[in-house]
Amino acid sequence: MTIETRVLPQRRPLPLLAPIARAEGLLASIPSALPLLGLRVALAVPFFLSGLTKWDGFLTLSAGAHFLFEEEFRLHLFGGSYAYPFPTLMAAAAGTGEIVLPLMLLFGLGTRFAALGLLVMTAIIQLTIPEGWANFHLPWAAMAFALVVFGGGPLGVEGLWRRSSPSQP
Repeated sequence: MTIETRVLPQRRPLPLLAPIARAEGLLASIPSALPLLGLRVALAVPFFLSGLTKWDGFLTLSAGAHFLFEEEFRLHLFGGSYAYPFPTLMAAAAGTGEIVLPLMLLFGLGTRFAALGLLVMTAIIQLTIPEGWANFHLPWAAMAFALVVFGGGPLGVEGLWRRSSPSQP
């Protein structure tokens, strides 16, 4: 008794799907450095612009920041609404984070840690303004999470540093 082996012919893609396959191949050839840079910039801009509104000068909190954290902003926890503890300190921390962390993202320096910091800030903002989740907080969290996982890519200080240092065994 002999066992016959049958070779199946290679399937060719349907003619209508060939352009889609070529387009997919082109899209897959985009270097990952470009979308990672895009994520860094897209996440940095709204936080940096918000941070600028919290300062009237070097280490001088704006009156608006004081007002928001003392009078307007509330933490929505467990069905209740609570005032921020230490509102001036919280305003200064938020303002500092909203300036420093986006700059770190833009320069590609400590990208994973900067993105993690902005992810934590986004969670706190969500607790403060719960109705903003779909328009702002969810996209910010998704961008920050992607940067935490994938890093900032080769277009930044970290990438230059890695390329210039000798490889580790």
